[in-house]
Amino acid sequence: MGLVLGLALLIWLVGGWARLPVRTRFIGVAGLFLAVLAEHLLLADGHPLRVATGGSAFAWLALGVVAALVLAYRQVLRRLRARSVTAAAPAVSDRFRPVELDRYSRHIMLREIGGPGQQALQGARVLVVGAGGLGSPVLLYLAGAGVGTIGVIDDDVVDNSNLQRQVIHTDARIGMPKVFSAELQMRALNPFITVLPYHRRLTEAEAPLFADYDLILDGSDNFDTRYLVNRLAVSAGKPLISAAITQWEGQIGLYDPARGGPCYQCLFPERPAPGLVPSCAEAGVVAPLPGVIGAMMALEAVKVVTGAGQGLRGRLLIYDGLYADVRVIGAERREECPVCGVKH
Repeated sequence: MGLVLGLALLIWLVGGWARLPVRTRFIGVAGLFLAVLAEHLLLADGHPLRVATGGSAFAWLALGVVAALVLAYRQVLRRLRARSVTAAAPAVSDRFRPVELDRYSRHIMLREIGGPGQQALQGARVLVVGAGGLGSPVLLYLAGAGVGTIGVIDDDVVDNSNLQRQVIHTDARIGMPKVFSAELQMRALNPFITVLPYHRRLTEAEAPLFADYDLILDGSDNFDTRYLVNRLAVSAGKPLISAAITQWEGQIGLYDPARGGPCYQCLFPERPAPGLVPSCAEAGVVAPLPGVIGAMMALEAVKVVTGAGQGLRGRLLIYDGLYADVRVIGAERREECPVCGVKH
C-alpha cells in the first residue's frame, strides 16, 4: 500500500513541478487508484501484484469512499460560497462595476457587511485629520475598503524622519505636502474613490468642512489639535474616532455625544502638564505602532459606517505594544464638560 501511495504522491509532485492543472493531477491519481482496484478485482488471490499492493481490495475501496466524501464536501462548500456571492451581487450590481464587485467581494461575503454595508461605505464621507503616522494606515485602509469620499487635512510636508513609520509616503516624495503624497498613494491603491486633500492648518474656521462629512478621524500628534477637532466634531454633531501614540503605547476611542457617548474632553478635561506626555518627536515611537493603532481606527470607522459589531462608543482601548497588553476601560459623559455637557 505504501508503494502505491508513494506513486500517487510522486504523480502529484511531478504534476505540480510541471505546472499541470490541479484537475489533471487529480485525474492521474484517480487513474492509479482505479488501476490498483482493477488488479485486486481481476487477479487471483496470492498474485504478486495483489500482495505488493496490500493483498485485498477492501482497504482501497474504503480509501476511495473517504476520498469521494472529502471531494464531495469540498464541492458543496464551493457551490455554497458561489451561491452566497451570487445572492449578494444583485443587491449591489446597480451600484458597482464588475471590477468593483470583485475588489470588494471579501466584504460582500461578510454577513455583518454584505452588499448593503459596501454600499454604505461607497456613499460615506470620512474626514481624516493628519496624514502622518496614524493617518497613513487609516487612509490606506479606508481607500482599500472602498470608502467613497475621503478628505484629509494636514499642513505638513514629507520629511526624511517620517518614513520610519509613515508608510503612505515615499522617499521620492520628500518635501511634498503630505496630503498630496497621500492622495497619490490612495488613488494608486483604489481609483474608484474620491480623495479630497486640504493642505492647510486646522482652525476654528473649518467648522463648515466638518459638517460636510459623516465621520471624523483624528490622528493628530498634539493636544491643542485634538481638543480643536473634538470641539468641531461636537458642534457638527459628528462621531469622532480619536487615537494617540507614544513610544510603545497607543489608545483609541469613539467620541459621540450626539448619540449618548462622551466627547474627548469628557475623558481628558485638561491637557497634561508640559513634558508629562511627550510627543513622538520628543520621546520616539516604535515603527509598527502607528500601523497597529491606525488599522484599529480604520476598522472602527468601517464598523461605524456599516453598523457592524460593537464599537468603542463609551470605551477607551489602551494598547501596550512592549508587553502585548490590551485594556478597555469604560468612559462616561460628564455633565459639566465645557464642550458637550448639559451645564456648559
